[in-house]
Amino acid sequence: MNPRARIAVGGDHGGFRLKEKIVAFLKRGGYRVRDMGTFSEASMDYPDTAYKVAAAVSRGRAERGILICKSGIGNCIVANKLAGVRAALCCQVRTARLSRRHNDANVLVLGALFVNQALAKKMIDVWLTTPFEGGRHLRRLKKIEKIERMEKQMR
Repeated sequence: MNPRARIAVGGDHGGFRLKEKIVAFLKRGGYRVRDMGTFSEASMDYPDTAYKVAAAVSRGRAERGILICKSGIGNCIVANKLAGVRAALCCQVRTARLSRRHNDANVLVLGALFVNQALAKKMIDVWLTTPFEGGRHLRRLKKIEKIERMEKQMR
């Protein structure tokens, strides 16, 4: 991925500390980071920041997104509600790599309870540099896009 790419990053109070480290790490790597919050450890509702990050990716304002909360589960659910977002909850380098190779994931979701700073940095490096394989996986992504279009039409 282009090191000048726009990356939207967000998290809730449970992921705040790790988010701050990730934002600094990405900026040092030359990425253009949009920090979507939260900006403290004060309790807040994770759907607010998850939506902001996913919307930035869905609407083309960011090439990729990274979300961090305690478990990652809630953020992943919210992010995947938006068209064109393929959010993957990952807890190891291998899952981060496969999320890119097989699913062309454009939002990486991390759970601060399961991923420390060192592991998060390794996962992000792999996730940002692993290309999508295409081939049989492209056929499957096209089916996901078709499902999104059908759902939109039914509303």
